[in-house]
Amino acid sequence: MEIKVLSEKDFMQSMKLSMYAFQYQVPEKDIPKRLEKLKQHRLLGIFEGEELASKLHILSLRIKLGKMDWKMGGIAGVATYPEHRRKGYVNGLMKKSLEVMYEENHIVSFLHPFDIHFYRRFGWEIISDFRTIQIGKNDLKPIGDYTGKIKRYQQESHSPDIELVYDQYAARHSAMLERDLSWWQNSIYGSQTAAVYYNSQNEPTGYLLYDISDQVMKVEEYVPLDHEARLGLWNFICQHDSMVDRVEMRLSVHEPFPYFLSIPKLKTEVYPYFMGRIVNAKKAIESYPFHDDGNKVFLHLEDSMATWNNGTFLIGGEEGVTFYPVKAGSSCVKPPQRGLQLNVKALTALLFGYKRPLELYDMDMIRGNFEEVEDLEKKIPLFKPFFYDFF
Repeated sequence: MEIKVLSEKDFMQSMKLSMYAFQYQVPEKDIPKRLEKLKQHRLLGIFEGEELASKLHILSLRIKLGKMDWKMGGIAGVATYPEHRRKGYVNGLMKKSLEVMYEENHIVSFLHPFDIHFYRRFGWEIISDFRTIQIGKNDLKPIGDYTGKIKRYQQESHSPDIELVYDQYAARHSAMLERDLSWWQNSIYGSQTAAVYYNSQNEPTGYLLYDISDQVMKVEEYVPLDHEARLGLWNFICQHDSMVDRVEMRLSVHEPFPYFLSIPKLKTEVYPYFMGRIVNAKKAIESYPFHDDGNKVFLHLEDSMATWNNGTFLIGGEEGVTFYPVKAGSSCVKPPQRGLQLNVKALTALLFGYKRPLELYDMDMIRGNFEEVEDLEKKIPLFKPFFYDFF
């Protein structure tokens, strides 16, 4: 099959395929804006004659890993017309996307899966969970004392204070997206309102992003930097008790809400959200903030879809990280006598902190000597992976 990089003349076909596959319609007046936005994407496609049969988008973004950041290729808009399915087109596009992202120096790739098992075949793995909480109006009880204030903003009155809070919150986690002003304006707000909490020194220390309709308050982002802001934002939610029948909140599994409430027994659901994949293992491991405990660990990495990642990494010592790539055409006659064996999915979950080395070892996703797994455990920071965005 021939995979092409789509040009502007193909954008309308791409949009029509998206509308068919994802069952939505773009109003006539919004088509020029949608087509203009596609100029920011790298589009890969497969044609049957003159018709675009299958396509995939790559967005060039950046994500935070604590206080450092990595270039991330976001996979989106994967679609095929039904008459062209089961021809291996998506498989071809996914493999090609890895080559394109590697050539364009992306370290990692993220996507929102329609089927987790499907994307695991290509090396993507779960790296972030969501927690949703439903709160009835009878449970909207203000608590605690605070001296701050709330100020509301919308898309047209957006304040840099929100970005300041988000950036500090993202630096405490791994996997959160770096958002610029354009992303806030075009991908975050929509019809939603932001409520920012300011402490007694008038410093922004938290925000909510929410919408209210049909007597339901939906809190899409709950981002406190300290407990005072946590209480202030909760009490602001409680002030809507005369307007709503219930509140639905989406938040990090690492957020202590609702532990501090007087009655924390609320309907809660936790589910996998985004998937990630290491695209360039050498750059990822060389730039990763391992703890230096004086020990050395060998990692033998296997990646069947991105063979440039295959090889052995020595972590620790004077050089920090040394990579010994597998030579083309070579193969191991017997398993290595030293070091830990893992594939790119396990490596991805490991580096973002979604799973610890000992957890992966327990599930047979890391194989090797138990003492070496313990050494690796000491080297991995206690990251809190989370992702709020969607593409």
